[in-house]
Amino acid sequence: MSNSGNGQPAKKGPSGKILARREARTLAMQALYSWHIAGQPLNEIEAQFRVDNDFSKVDGAYFHEILHGVPRQKTELDETFTPLLDRPLEEIDPVELAILRLSTYELKNRVDVPYKVVINEGIELAKVFGATDGHKFVNGILDKLAPKLRAAEVNANKR
Repeated sequence: MSNSGNGQPAKKGPSGKILARREARTLAMQALYSWHIAGQPLNEIEAQFRVDNDFSKVDGAYFHEILHGVPRQKTELDETFTPLLDRPLEEIDPVELAILRLSTYELKNRVDVPYKVVINEGIELAKVFGATDGHKFVNGILDKLAPKLRAAEVNANKR
């Protein structure tokens, strides 16, 4: 058991991998927002983000996967969550849209990431970057989406 040097057990916080993923998601969401607004080529956006940000604590491969995977599956992702929206897709705040696409991508493609983590990370991104109550909107959509995309995992959690 590790300790903090004072005889007390070290407090367990998020591991380096978890923090590196969180940073990757944060940067990927910002890059997807930029892609949506400016329409620049993804490789240019990625290169700019890698120059402008310290990637030493970022899961760079995860950032790359999300940044390129979301646009590649954009139509499919949008069609997955659009039926759950309370307004037309075009009226969704661009930050919240980037978060919904990123989170839907993770729910569909990254079963190694627990659905509760995907939802929580989406909510946290919306709290930091979204509109005042954007996190409530994101939470509502992802809560409805998880049972559709991760039925076995959601049902197993109910037991």
